[in-house]
Amino acid sequence: MTQAATEPPLLEVSGLVKHFPLTQGILFKKQVGAVKAVDGVDFRLDRGETLGIVGESGCGKSTVAKMLVNLEKPTEGAIKYKGEDITRLSGKALKAVRRNIQMVFQDPYTSLNPRMTVGDIIGEPYDIHPEVAPKGDRRRRVQELLDVVGLNPEYINRYPHQFSGGQRQRIGIARGLALRPEIIVADEPVSALDVSVQAQVINLLDRLQAEFELSYVFIAHDLSIVRHISDRVGVMYLGRIVETGKDVEIYDHPTHPYTQALLSAVPVPDPEAREHRERIILHGDVPSPANVPSGCRFRTRCWKAQERCTLEVPLLAVPAEFRLVEGPAAHDSACHFAEEKQVVPPEEPEQPEGGTP
Repeated sequence: MTQAATEPPLLEVSGLVKHFPLTQGILFKKQVGAVKAVDGVDFRLDRGETLGIVGESGCGKSTVAKMLVNLEKPTEGAIKYKGEDITRLSGKALKAVRRNIQMVFQDPYTSLNPRMTVGDIIGEPYDIHPEVAPKGDRRRRVQELLDVVGLNPEYINRYPHQFSGGQRQRIGIARGLALRPEIIVADEPVSALDVSVQAQVINLLDRLQAEFELSYVFIAHDLSIVRHISDRVGVMYLGRIVETGKDVEIYDHPTHPYTQALLSAVPVPDPEAREHRERIILHGDVPSPANVPSGCRFRTRCWKAQERCTLEVPLLAVPAEFRLVEGPAAHDSACHFAEEKQVVPPEEPEQPEGGTP
């Protein structure tokens, strides 16, 4: 359930840029360029909503996630939480905001300190924000969080190496919930897990969203998982969002060639549906973010590319041909020649309930 359309967004990102400098020399370093990891990203997150961000590896998804939780400082742009630009905050003001925006990391094997017990890992946020939980009450709160994520509260004195991958990710989720945040940034939280365990963790995130009134920025490269959990989806390519809209609009009525190519590559279990699907093969490699193409960044791999694509950067907006027509194709797409293309959507897998991975 999302907030009313009249309410301001909980999180609003505009013109977000992150460039990493390229230097030459050992003693006297000289900047010779920059890796444009993120190069002008805009999106909003409403209260109670899940925004899915998808794209190939290296497109800038994780860099966006790190900037949202202030692990990376943006080169340019604004990240507004409840109308306040958090990129300009520091000290106590920033600390207060970070309490409300927490992160679940991709790799459960490296994101937990092997020298700390589960109780210390989940309870560490209380050391940073002691106002949330008094010292005498922390053990009980940690055990409650273990129970909430489906783990035995008696595991509080165990170490990470005593748990499976799925259990470790549940511990990471419990740590993210410790301060009762409003926003969880989930950076590919199930990509390192087995398929059956992925389903259990996704179900857990669904349940926690309703129980704690959370809003998610869910980053992944698995289109089926993103469709299952997301209300809206943004598709990234080479540092920019190229198409965004509601999940039905993106999956059933994609208008950007890159989105259409991604969806055509998703396995379809139904043989009859598979026979009627057009497979789109992209030729060439993804360009280097240190040397991005002029104009449209996707033009070097796009079968629709024309001279205009070389000269003009396409704006992320509703294509002109769809502006006067109401329907699912009328959503933002950064393409000069956007057109609706029916793609056989991936079936949503049944999500088994229960069980601790």
